[in-house]
Formats: sequence, structure tokens, C-alpha cells
Amino acid sequence: MGYAGSYPGSRTETVPIAIKILVAGGFGAGKTTLVGALTEIRPLRTEEDLSGPGMQVDITEGVERKTTTTVAMDFGRITIREDLVVYLFGTPGQQRFWFMWDELALGALGAVVLADTRRLADCFPSVDYFERRGTPFIVAVNCFDGARRFDPEIVRSALSLNLDVPVVLCDARQRSSCRDVLVTLVEHAIRLLAFGPDPVSSAR
Repeated sequence: MGYAGSYPGSRTETVPIAIKILVAGGFGAGKTTLVGALTEIRPLRTEEDLSGPGMQVDITEGVERKTTTTVAMDFGRITIREDLVVYLFGTPGQQRFWFMWDELALGALGAVVLADTRRLADCFPSVDYFERRGTPFIVAVNCFDGARRFDPEIVRSALSLNLDVPVVLCDARQRSSCRDVLVTLVEHAIRLLAFGPDPVSSAR
């Protein structure tokens, strides 16, 4: 925690601690929805309509109703208390925008990889990316209406995740559910910072 004006007779002002969290995952997994459910400000969105050429690049099988795509990032803010603020950055899911991930990932405490069981393979690029960077992450399975529900351990096995990576179920439309996801991530990141990865749990 930083302070300004600490000399005698001055006004002491608290400089907020900023926590940066990424929300990643495949195209159509619900990243924009999750950021919108959590943010206390009007979310910054960079969504564009899916054009004819874009439809040829973005595979919409399983998410045929999706008509827009994030072309840069989603941004939101949550004030936990006066001296603690969380900034959310939703990453673009399509491969042609992956070049932005390095910039967005700088300084992040951790990441939520949002999974859609209808297109689970779309999670692999995000999982691989954060594993290579050593960024703490969790997998949150977005429970879409009509989608088949799977036990988190089945999802873990399908994604070949280390045993110490939390896998949780969520509803990206519900603020309380999304809040629980962030709490799980922060607890996981703090545990890794304090103790490091469990060598037994990290074995696949």
C-alpha cells in the first residue's frame, strides 16, 4: 500500500492497490458476458459484427447464435475497498488476435480460462499460453443453457490439467457466480506465490 504526502501536517492519501486479472478462453465462451456481469462501471467492449469474411475464419459451430466478436479486449473494474481495485481484461478468443495476449498479460495476477463444454478444445491455446508464462490460472466451466454438464474432474482430465489447477462450474451471467470464480483465482494465485506449485500435484 502506498501513501502520498506523509510529511508532518500533510494530508495522507491512500494509493489504491491495483490487481489485474485476465479472462481468456475460446471464441463464444462467455468472456464478454462475465466481465459485464462483474464490472461496476460501464464495460469497455470492442465487439464488431461477424462479417462475411470473418464468418469464414471464425468457426461458429456450437455457437451459431453468436453475431459479434471481440476484436481487442473487454475491460471492467471492481472496487473491493477504497485501497483495493480489480481490473478485468477479457482477451480476444480468435487466433488472428492472439498477438495481443502478451501485452494484456503483463502484470496480471492470474487468469480465468472460461470453458464451453460444447467446444472444449478451444481452451487449449489459453491453457498452454498461461502454463508457458507461469501465470496462475483456473478453469471456469460456463454452464450454458442446454449444454451437457460434466463433473469438473472430467473437464480436468480432458484438458490434461495439473492436479493443482482449480476447475469450477459457473454461470457467466450471474454476478455472484462470477464473483466466486474470481475469489477462487485470487486464492489460488496467492497460494502459488506463497508456497509455489506442489511438485506432486503438478505431475500429470
